[in-house]
Amino acid sequence: MRLGLLSDTHQNNRRPELWDEVREAFAGVDLILHAGDIVAPGVLDWLERIAPTLAARGNNDLGWDDPRLKERHALELDGWRIAMVHDMEPEERPIDLLVERFLDGRRPHVIFTGHTHYERLERRDGVLQINSGSPTQPHLFSPRLGTVGLLDLEPGGLRARVLRLGETPGLRNPAVELEFEWR
Repeated sequence: MRLGLLSDTHQNNRRPELWDEVREAFAGVDLILHAGDIVAPGVLDWLERIAPTLAARGNNDLGWDDPRLKERHALELDGWRIAMVHDMEPEERPIDLLVERFLDGRRPHVIFTGHTHYERLERRDGVLQINSGSPTQPHLFSPRLGTVGLLDLEPGGLRARVLRLGETPGLRNPAVELEFEWR
């Protein structure tokens, strides 16, 4: 199973579409997870044209509800427990503290978060932390191409990647590509 990962799109309903590069990166994914700061439900509708989509409510996702949007998601896919929540700052705290505070003590294999706009891929204390950065505002810069993530799951292992979407003419993409394999 392949998941498309993104967060912090900060798009409004006047322009809910994301970059064509997002659509290309997510070609063939089975499920899209958006870790919050969507801003408008039209973004979820746009993503849903690519694949079924679930989202975590971010601090900028106020004043609207959607059945795809929850404070946090706990999923079991291909034998892997995956948790998604928007903000777990500071991410460097011990995993057990993060799990207790943000995930009601339910320890997953993978924690997917957003909020910081910085990409992160790190396995600590038996848990893989993923932050795919932002496809539209990497490292809190003005709108430009940023990053998305892909998570490939199979019963015997997983592969996680953060992908740069390219460069916006005249605007540097400060993000880096990351990759992790767990067998």
